[in-house]
Amino acid sequence: MSEESAAPIRDLAVIGGGINGCGIARDAAGRGVSVLLLEQGDLAQGTSSASTKLIHGGLRYLEHREFALVRESLAERERLWAIAPHIIHPMRFVLPWTRGLRPRWMLRLGLFLYDHMGGRRTLPATQAIDLRRHCAGAPLRAGFGPAYCYSDAWVDDARLVMLNARDAADRGASVHVRTRVTQLTRTGDHWRIEARQHDGAVSLFRARAVVNAAGPAVLDLLARAHRPGERAMRLVRGSHIVVPRLFDHGLAYFFQLPDGRIFFAIPYERDFTLIGTTDCDHEGELDQVAASAEEIAYLCDGANRYFARSITPADVVWSYAGVRPLVDDGSGKPEAATRGYRLELDRDEGQPPLLNIFGGKITTYRHLAAEAIGRLRPFLPRMAGGDWTATAPLSGGDFPMTGLTALMRRLAADYPFLDAATVDRIARAYGTQAWTWLGSARHAEALGEDFGHGLTEAEVRHMIRREWAQTSADILWRRSKLGLRLNRAQVARLDTWLEGNG
Repeated sequence: MSEESAAPIRDLAVIGGGINGCGIARDAAGRGVSVLLLEQGDLAQGTSSASTKLIHGGLRYLEHREFALVRESLAERERLWAIAPHIIHPMRFVLPWTRGLRPRWMLRLGLFLYDHMGGRRTLPATQAIDLRRHCAGAPLRAGFGPAYCYSDAWVDDARLVMLNARDAADRGASVHVRTRVTQLTRTGDHWRIEARQHDGAVSLFRARAVVNAAGPAVLDLLARAHRPGERAMRLVRGSHIVVPRLFDHGLAYFFQLPDGRIFFAIPYERDFTLIGTTDCDHEGELDQVAASAEEIAYLCDGANRYFARSITPADVVWSYAGVRPLVDDGSGKPEAATRGYRLELDRDEGQPPLLNIFGGKITTYRHLAAEAIGRLRPFLPRMAGGDWTATAPLSGGDFPMTGLTALMRRLAADYPFLDAATVDRIARAYGTQAWTWLGSARHAEALGEDFGHGLTEAEVRHMIRREWAQTSADILWRRSKLGLRLNRAQVARLDTWLEGNG
């Protein structure tokens, strides 16, 4: 029997291990579909780990009249918080009124719509504040007064991707990372998928239907499927910087700039401030996307318009950038391009289907996945049930959406040898799943080697066994953000351990 004929025919192959691909794989697997997920790098290695890390309606999209997108996104906020309360947290944003920019009536109207068009239930409503007397005004330059405080949510974007993949695998999906699809060919009633592993080995897969969720590389994958065409995509690069903490409170900021753009300043990983994003048309390769010197300077200059403590590029401890694959709607400026999505079914009569995903944003991934599965239902006869992902918790999220503090107390009581910062990090990453790898440990030594800042051998083994981690970058920048804390010697020690144990 040939290797090709020995490969089982899956119902569905999803190509792309970002948020859309992993969300679709999870939804399908939960409906009884046999699923194959192929990702050319690590899960969330591209755009899905390079977001502003917000679950939000997109307040600024209102002025571009994207009312349907904002409504859909707002409706998703509390749904996602409820199914992943360990990695998604409510956050209050402060929007100062700035003389000479958008008028106060426009801000009030936009925030009124924002509060009332999306089914907000638990998140608090907008309130007017005076920055001369409010704690949010203390870190700002003098001269700011009226402002508005509204609600959205923060998310650990890379872990959201990984948890969707984990749930898909727990429901029977076969997940392959570092497996690059090189060719897609229709063969009778199924697709023949040729892929190259990271070590150069070639693998063959088969599936009755394929989803192209390759993100910025969606058109490249279409070319490998011999289905090129006139499709309009706009690749927009969004860059962010991380600097030492600029303020001590837990509020975030939504700032306006004279060129009409906006940016956020968000409390990040306890000791830092995350600032972003830019919107620049991206040209060139997608493998090594980075923030340019001009973008870093732009974000520093923007922050210096508002914060009393100035920053320069020398203060940036980390920068990152992602390319958003947006639907080209003819907008003149990159920031005005729609964040909506389009699903395109490519199928000749009697041939297996290919569903292409164009655009999208992290907040709407679950709704996009349900719609994608709905489009494929006629071709997946074994599919059972309807939209189920709105209420089923992601791994570790099976506790009340307001119960994170109580979970941290339990974790600290069960493992008193963990310091407060480590308890906080572990609870926010794993939720109730923390106990699965901490186990019966009663002292730190039981967790094996300590690589620094609470990262232990037990946790690394869990990341390798259950979260598809293979490299120190997987562990330090996507499964955690401990790359901000470990020094070079500690990273080298982790690399040495992985060479011997990974």
